Amino acid sequence: MARKPTTGLLAAAALLSMITTADAVDAVALFGGQTIPIANARAENGDLWVTPGELPKICGFELKPEGACLAEICVPVDQAKDSAIYARKDGQPYLNASELARKINQAVAADEANAVWSFGEVPANMNGYLKSAVAPDFELKDRKGNAVNLSDFRGKKVVLVTWASW
Repeated sequence: MARKPTTGLLAAAALLSMITTADAVDAVALFGGQTIPIANARAENGDLWVTPGELPKICGFELKPEGACLAEICVPVDQAKDSAIYARKDGQPYLNASELARKINQAVAADEANAVWSFGEVPANMNGYLKSAVAPDFELKDRKGNAVNLSDFRGKKVVLVTWASW
């Protein structure tokens, strides 16, 4: 059964369609609450290939000699030969952002037809919340439209209820 694209994917697809070809955008990534236009991207078999300079924008990782790294997390990347995660295409290095996400168990959703990829939170970054038993702070509007932060209730018991129409 085919799943409907999420609202975020649809919004990013709409953004991509509004960007002119002069902007040289080949794809859009959704990450960390941001919509990121990506130049020189390649879509292959549902995967998103990006240049090393674009990688930090879409997942926080950067290519170093030892691999793709984010703080103390490093995924080995052999840059001497082509592989499922690294390849030279038209003489330029590319990283498979989708493959990197799979290696670190990061959620990724793709709408290749509209050149939109959505990357979830890096699981290793979420471990701090689990160890500390402190939820990350966020802000939502209450019924009256007033901003409410989770941190406003620090020291109190809180029950969070979420709901989605799908």
